[in-house]
Amino acid sequence: MADRNQELADFLRRARSQVDPERTGLPADGRIRRVPGLRREEVAQLARVSSDYYTRLEQGRPITPSPGIVAAIARALDLSDAGHEHLRHLIATNGHPPAQRRRRPVPVQRPRRALVQLMDALDGVPVMLLGRRTDVLATNRLARALLADFDAMPATERNYARWMFLDGTARKRLVDWETQARLAVENLRLDAGRDPEDPATQALVGELTIASAEFGGWWQEHRVFQRTAGEKRFRHPVVGDLTLRYETFTMPGDPDQALFVYSAEPGSAHADALRLLTSWVMADEGHRRPRQGTRLTG
Repeated sequence: MADRNQELADFLRRARSQVDPERTGLPADGRIRRVPGLRREEVAQLARVSSDYYTRLEQGRPITPSPGIVAAIARALDLSDAGHEHLRHLIATNGHPPAQRRRRPVPVQRPRRALVQLMDALDGVPVMLLGRRTDVLATNRLARALLADFDAMPATERNYARWMFLDGTARKRLVDWETQARLAVENLRLDAGRDPEDPATQALVGELTIASAEFGGWWQEHRVFQRTAGEKRFRHPVVGDLTLRYETFTMPGDPDQALFVYSAEPGSAHADALRLLTSWVMADEGHRRPRQGTRLTG
């Protein structure tokens, strides 16, 4: 079985094992369940396809279900929107060896200059632009103070998932590190499903799997997640603990770029902490900025 077929088989098996049979509405048949989740024939029954058809699909056989059948299987497995999307991507290349897949050149992702200027103008709001495989394409100064100075890193290391697992600062800055790290893995899994042959994604996954047992374990769970909005808890060395919410905006013209904008609850201690962080950043930049008339040397 080709690797891609194995990805589809693995995802379907794991998704099936996570479904609670009692919540599906299927009548009890009195048989003892030796493994968690649904049986193959139960998924087929819920999706209204033959048991043989679903079994062949879960085995990674080279068949291509219609969008309607894919949607029915997604409902039977109680998949999220991200899970449904991931299933569609896996099925789209099922049965086609890498050599037979037509790859289009993937352009290098660069943020628009006007967008970077807009991000820099948002002084009191941390903003970060992520691209494919969670590459960090741009940050404003408050985001760099809150998380890490990605601009100072080598270009090959400016990646959110890589920072999460290989930089000890991430564990110190994120109070809920395990939750956020899991979500980073699941988001990367979803992204990898869109372009399974991308060598940069393969290299990143390989590096993180070798360097982090946690990453490797969560990657094997084959869960997917699409970041749209959420909450993160930070422990900053200057302003202490603060909880921020984030909203995600997909960039028009490049759906692979997503803008993450953080904010605090108005009137809360977290908002006060964010204002303090903003003041600290501005004061620090003012201290480092040369006085008028001073000529830089070196």
